[in-house]
Amino acid sequence: MHLSRRGLLATATAAVSLPAATAAAPPSPAAGRQPLRTGFERLAAAGYAPLDGERVGVVTNPTGVTRDVRHIVDVMHADDRVNLTAVFGPEHGFRGTAQAGGSEGRYDDPATGLPVYDTYLKSGRPLADVFTASGVDTVVFDIQDVGARFYTYIWTLYDCMEAARLAGKRFVVLDRPNPVSGRSAEGPVLHPQFATFVGRQPIAQAHGMTVAELARLFNGEFLSAPVELETVAMTGWRRSDFHDASGLPWVPPSPNMPTPETALVYSGTCLFEGTNLSEGRGTTRPFELLGAEGVDGRWAAAANALELPGVRFREAYFAPTFSKFQGKTVGGVQLHVHDRAAFDPVRTGIALLVTAKRAWSGFAWRSDHWIDKLTGSTLVRTMIDAGAEPDEVVAGWREELAAFRRTRAQYLLYR
Repeated sequence: MHLSRRGLLATATAAVSLPAATAAAPPSPAAGRQPLRTGFERLAAAGYAPLDGERVGVVTNPTGVTRDVRHIVDVMHADDRVNLTAVFGPEHGFRGTAQAGGSEGRYDDPATGLPVYDTYLKSGRPLADVFTASGVDTVVFDIQDVGARFYTYIWTLYDCMEAARLAGKRFVVLDRPNPVSGRSAEGPVLHPQFATFVGRQPIAQAHGMTVAELARLFNGEFLSAPVELETVAMTGWRRSDFHDASGLPWVPPSPNMPTPETALVYSGTCLFEGTNLSEGRGTTRPFELLGAEGVDGRWAAAANALELPGVRFREAYFAPTFSKFQGKTVGGVQLHVHDRAAFDPVRTGIALLVTAKRAWSGFAWRSDHWIDKLTGSTLVRTMIDAGAEPDEVVAGWREELAAFRRTRAQYLLYR
């Protein structure tokens, strides 16, 4: 019997069946708000039944914690009901000691004695060989994402799914909230010729999905063949929720993502990594502070004149302790988001690029055109260079974004 791509997917993807008390259907308004329970909380409440008899490896980092801030690896290692035999660390490492562009390498975890394998910059057969060498039967993924295409953990998810398929391993994703909500997808969609580790596949810049939803999308649309995928959905999460509605602790997923407020602006202001301006690394407000030597109050004035919804801009001066302009005082703006529901981070990021270029004669793109990798095509750079207004740039990706939204809708788990 010949199976279509979608038919094959149906045989390879499943939602883990857990007790009826934790069913994934949202409660009716009369029943009141159901408390949020993460995928891990539901898995543990079920006695790890979906992992019974399996040798388990976990892909995680410091964000893989319970609401009482115990790491799930420590919890699972101490529980006889699950046979945890390995840990896999992404960029920044399992325990989170490495800066951007670094990892912790292969070592034995001092707290548990478990072998920790490095996944960073590995994909395909080399990563499949890591899974094979570890001896696990099932690979579990539990990492907090921040909702932006260029945040690399979702591509760690993608690479690990593909490697698990090659190695013949089952893959289980434990879901966590998208901290900046899942209201909609926004921004340009990656063009395949610009694929890198900050964007493997054509999804929107702000995807508006959870990691379990992304896993379903990857399995249905992008993997060379589906992996045996199971997802443990949350209960009690709504697409309109921001992080503070979850009741969960915030653990920085990377050194320059210190707060949920950072995550809120990141999918727009990370675009300044593609310019010669500081994106605020080396300050206590990365991605909320932007600037360069020679920038003055004209930039904040120009940005405020656009009257962008949900945000105001303050003229700001700061001295980064590392990264661009280390030890130098620079001028620029600080974003102050006053209405999260109205705020569009991607449109705001484009508006800030446009106004920065007009207000500061020293503005330049990085010579390697990194902005094209971040935005997924040449459209943003070339339109801004041609003098386009922010809304003209945004209109340039309208059709491809609409197509992505239609595809995305098939894989959503929550209302």
